[in-house]
Amino acid sequence: MKILVTGSAGFIGFHVSKKLLDKGCEVVGIDNLNDYYDVALKESRNRVLKDHFPYKFYKGNIQDPEFLKNVFKENSIEKVCHLAAQAGVRYSLQNPRAYIQSNVEGFLNILEEMKNFGVQDLIYASSSSVYGNNFSIPFRVEDQTDTPLSLYAATKKCDELFAHVYHKLYGMRCTGLRFFTVYGPFGRPDMMYFKFANSIMSGNKIELYNFGKMIRDFTYIDDIVEGVIAAIEKSYEFEIFNLGNKKPVELEYFVQCLEKELGRKAFREYKELQKGDMIKTYADIEKSVKMLGFNPKIGVEIGIKEFVNWYKSYYKI
Repeated sequence: MKILVTGSAGFIGFHVSKKLLDKGCEVVGIDNLNDYYDVALKESRNRVLKDHFPYKFYKGNIQDPEFLKNVFKENSIEKVCHLAAQAGVRYSLQNPRAYIQSNVEGFLNILEEMKNFGVQDLIYASSSSVYGNNFSIPFRVEDQTDTPLSLYAATKKCDELFAHVYHKLYGMRCTGLRFFTVYGPFGRPDMMYFKFANSIMSGNKIELYNFGKMIRDFTYIDDIVEGVIAAIEKSYEFEIFNLGNKKPVELEYFVQCLEKELGRKAFREYKELQKGDMIKTYADIEKSVKMLGFNPKIGVEIGIKEFVNWYKSYYKI
């Protein structure tokens, strides 16, 4: 099977691409290698993938229809796993247009080229952010998601709606995956756990918003990858799934686990809740268990240990 993976040098895209290659699939990867965070880390991921065969990489932007058209023209793509996006809730307050260009225009371009080249299977990344401050706990796929708290979340909800339209109009099989706070080796330096690790090791303060009273359904990358691969293989007509650990953890405990594995204490600075932040995330994964065979196994204690082992190795600590 030849699969197009967008964002193949990104955190989740890298791990998904590697798993697909390990399973014997052909992967066509797209990434623009932008400087939203450390480009060297993205290039390191890409070098790992290039050691695999067959991995074919294109550097370019999904906002560019001509670039995308050439990728589809040069490859007999059977399925698309669309993971490229402008990520980050807080950055959407600073640079909102980047989110419209990548997450909305880019997503539309993917759908259009799939339609033009007769590719019928799409698996795409959504986000737990679409739930906003949902009062129903845990978050169920059926819950309302029309009151997002950030532009990032709004663009992800928009993607879900676009997918539904193309499913209805053109018969595309579309599966959306709402990821819940993914972490692990080769992660994103802009994410909280990575920032905390950097600050703890450098002796700087870590900022705990909402005075540390935050709860997240931290989900280890290997568990997420298993869910993505299952969605690719199942190829449902139109579905949306939660991919979370279903074991929400208080932020303070997460920091304690980081302290333990790094062998250093964190200097905490407590701050008010920031605009766009959700206080609690908690995934109901009953549908994912039933229809994808999704079975997250890795708790934060082991997950953080694996991340810190990679972190120390990568940065030669």
